[in-house]
Amino acid sequence: MLRYIALFLLFALPLDAGEEIIADLSQSRVGISATFDGSDILIFGAISRDAPAPGGSPLQVVVSVSGPLEPVTVRRKDKRAGIIWVNSASVLIDEAPSFYSVATTAPLKEILSDEADLKYKVSIRRAIESIGAQIASGHAAEFTEALIRIRTNNNLYHVREGAVELKSGTLFSTSIDLPSNLTAGVYTARILITRDKQVVDVFETKLDIHKVGLERWLYNLAHENALYYGLMSLFIAIVAGWAASAVFSYFKR
Repeated sequence: MLRYIALFLLFALPLDAGEEIIADLSQSRVGISATFDGSDILIFGAISRDAPAPGGSPLQVVVSVSGPLEPVTVRRKDKRAGIIWVNSASVLIDEAPSFYSVATTAPLKEILSDEADLKYKVSIRRAIESIGAQIASGHAAEFTEALIRIRTNNNLYHVREGAVELKSGTLFSTSIDLPSNLTAGVYTARILITRDKQVVDVFETKLDIHKVGLERWLYNLAHENALYYGLMSLFIAIVAGWAASAVFSYFKR
């Protein structure tokens, strides 16, 4: 009986169990204010080993930062009568990260297998959950591509192959650029080390991106006291309209 247990434990353990990621972020909290024009996060760490590195392919590193997941409705617009653009179709994608950035030591397809990508959802397409949309419409892939294209153009999605620096096979670092149009929430920073396209170890940590100052007060008011927020917005609009009218009347005289 003990022999079978020993054999089970031997084959259940990963081949590279002696390699472990030790990492950290340059900052774990980012404040979004009225003057926030973007920031960058330095992600760095080392690979700890209990024994000499195994032979074969060199170790590779994949770093990703993902924003809060949210359902997204993607709409297609068609031109009617040659001049008018109208919504002709739409698909609700189950979950998509509001921000997603991937940095690697080498081209992603060369260091991560399709099976590992499917399991760990590393690439942008795998990070977007569209199973429900596929069942409902049969055209989820087309709308998913459109979402990726739009958010890539808005600097919210990007893949930076070769942007992770790996020294001596153990020390790594990279910088993730955070744009000014971030969504507040808890972000996930994840690091994977791979060998022969298989994941050896995974490290995760959280990054808190929150509004500060007036933006935080308005955000909390809108979500916790919607009635007061609406009345305040209406009051500001009335005052602004009256002030503009008074200024124009003064210059006319």
